[in-house]
Amino acid sequence: MNIETLNLNSSYEKKELIAFLNKFQLNFDETIDYSVVIKQDEEIVATASKSKNIIKCFAIDDCLRGEGVTNSLVTTLLNKSFDQGIFHSFVFTKPSNEDIFKGVGFKAISKTNKVALLEIGMNSIDKTIDTIKSQLDWNPNTNNGLLIMNCNPFTLGHLFLIETASKMMDNVLVLVVEEDKSSFPFVDRIQLVKKGVEHLNNVKVLPSTEYVISSATFPNYFLRKEDDSLEEYMKLDTKITAEYFCKRLNISTRFVGEEPYCEVTKKYNKTMIETFKDFNLKVEVIPRKTSDDLAISASQVRSLLKDENLNAVEKLVPKSTFDYLISEKGKEITERIKNSSSVH
Repeated sequence: MNIETLNLNSSYEKKELIAFLNKFQLNFDETIDYSVVIKQDEEIVATASKSKNIIKCFAIDDCLRGEGVTNSLVTTLLNKSFDQGIFHSFVFTKPSNEDIFKGVGFKAISKTNKVALLEIGMNSIDKTIDTIKSQLDWNPNTNNGLLIMNCNPFTLGHLFLIETASKMMDNVLVLVVEEDKSSFPFVDRIQLVKKGVEHLNNVKVLPSTEYVISSATFPNYFLRKEDDSLEEYMKLDTKITAEYFCKRLNISTRFVGEEPYCEVTKKYNKTMIETFKDFNLKVEVIPRKTSDDLAISASQVRSLLKDENLNAVEKLVPKSTFDYLISEKGKEITERIKNSSSVH
């Protein structure tokens, strides 16, 4: 059985793959960087692809069932990942395919009615939770809260939300989205949050890991688009947060800001509330801090940076954030924002 590497730069080969995936109600993902196919009589009969460390768009024609094709396709993709220095991979698949991937060494993380997420390799969600737990010096029987934020960049709105949670809970964990798909790099975003909350003794700031609002759990967050998969990804991400991060870290409440602007975030918050009910967890929706009757948002700050309105920006961010924005590195990023077509 010959496994071929698909030429993703060939519009003809790409169209062939898209047509094959459509037979299985699967959409081609534009983030894919490597695809393999098996052909019979010049027609695709099996395929699998990856986007960095995420295996996706996996489909096998019924004529090849029981032929060991899954093992061959997955091994090829994992070998490619190893060559690229990637030693931990995820797979998105339909729940009906879950046992197939378990059979080749994957371990289940979570699933919804329509999508399952599994992983293989040197890391695991259990190890990740244990690592986080070792960094929290919380006493037993305390009431603990969670915030998950992108902070692109860190604003007075973010600070208000964290301060509100800090007053209501014994301890607060702030997870800063680790995925680097924002205007401001993760290494800077998390430092701005840490500096901004130095005065809050019961707040701990850590990276969000690969398991929260990442390309693995919630790719649509970064695309800001709405499609059929959006709701399933929201269910999956919020379920992982509830089941692993909240339950295993003794967190009772997740805090979110009221969302007046972004439809994707509105839907996410609504889905989260429903999911958390199933785990007997609470979601506290806090009204946004406002400035001139407008809710303060990071997108507003980026828009003002694009317009070079630093006076207005200074009113919306902590001093530590503003100092960063007018630093050489901050100016470089501001310049990129000004030259970009969007402000995400």
